[in-house]
Amino acid sequence: MSNITISSELREQVRQAREAYLQLANLGTESKNQVLHAFAKALRANTSKILEANALDVVEAEKMVQSGELSESACKRVMLNEAKVELMAQNCESVAKLEDPVGQVLQATRLDEGLDLYRVSCPIGVVLVIFESRPDVVVQISALAVKSGNAVILKGGREAVHSNRALAEILRQTADDFEEMPINALSLVESRDEVSQLVQMSEELDLIIPRGSNELVQSIQARAQVPVLGHADGICHVFIDANADPEKARKVVLDSKTDYPAVCNALETLLVDRELSPEFLKKIMEDLVRAGVEIRACPDTQEKLEGHSQLEMENASEEDWKTEHLEMVLSVKTVAGLEEAIQHINRYGSNHTDSIVTESHEAAERFMNEVDSAGVFWNASTRFADGFRYGLGAEVGVSTCKTHARGPVGLEGMVIYKYKLYGSGQGAGSYSKGEREFMHQPLKT
Repeated sequence: MSNITISSELREQVRQAREAYLQLANLGTESKNQVLHAFAKALRANTSKILEANALDVVEAEKMVQSGELSESACKRVMLNEAKVELMAQNCESVAKLEDPVGQVLQATRLDEGLDLYRVSCPIGVVLVIFESRPDVVVQISALAVKSGNAVILKGGREAVHSNRALAEILRQTADDFEEMPINALSLVESRDEVSQLVQMSEELDLIIPRGSNELVQSIQARAQVPVLGHADGICHVFIDANADPEKARKVVLDSKTDYPAVCNALETLLVDRELSPEFLKKIMEDLVRAGVEIRACPDTQEKLEGHSQLEMENASEEDWKTEHLEMVLSVKTVAGLEEAIQHINRYGSNHTDSIVTESHEAAERFMNEVDSAGVFWNASTRFADGFRYGLGAEVGVSTCKTHARGPVGLEGMVIYKYKLYGSGQGAGSYSKGEREFMHQPLKT
């Protein structure tokens, strides 16, 4: 990796974020909640300002679509309206209602009389969040950062630069009204060059969270010198078991694929048990096609439907099993049964979210135990893989990493822990010499 010169201005911004984190980390729950409610009030009061800024972005985003720089789905995610601003305000209020994740005693052990050890949750530190298209992410992340006691540096895409700037200014100005709330706990960077510098600041940053395309996430993962929490792909599966209920299967498949196909928790590959009747499969496929879905099917699937349906299907390739389509395209494969379905998912999936439709409790439990994904569902749409739907208030992103947080990451993923040892003058030497013995007695938390 080539060394990039880091500007003095950026170093100062990050230094201020570090100082702000150390102050915010010790801010009381009531004070943090007051700030969050003030955020909500300020967003509502500045709706016109936000939408005016957003109108500028929409014009530029539409130009980027025409030039091929931005997809139609990404352009739609840039757009805001009064309802979306109200949702941002409600998001701040919902985070305020959540339990404070900081200062929770996770484990307690009496090492010896007068020597008690506590594992206690604490903020991570300075977090860089890089995202694309959706300006409401500014508010989501800021709310979670305040509640969890972290300083956050935000970098959005240039397709939403005016909206991001307006939202960040509103939040920072609101934070500045509170003496205890450090304004530099929330800050914004706008250029790719600044990101290239930031990802190499291993001593100043504690965590990077990229939210966006496969290309964005892989680029950050390749260059970062600090931990990265995120996912590169959302190749989600639904497996229709031989014991599936037809109506449940239809609902789960249709919702998983068509509710919002341009997001990471949408269905990309449908696996069907070869024991399913052609009539069962035909109804689901016809529903998908009526909804506007292009089907790319394996030869076994096409053969099963031959003579039972006039559906037009493309031939699925090996590449389709590895592809996150993010549009109304669905890969369909017939498998020999549960074991082959699990093997296929663990080979081609992205460890995001996978679902089984079955009436067999045994099959469901085996699927959920053996599929190595952050979310494993039974008779439910993959679209439920979402921080708000999980009751997390909001999410900073979805992680397929096997670190301290996995799946939709809310407040609990924004904290780590430290050990607090309360002693009464003990030294370790007396234990190593055998003069005293550890009790290691669990304490109630």
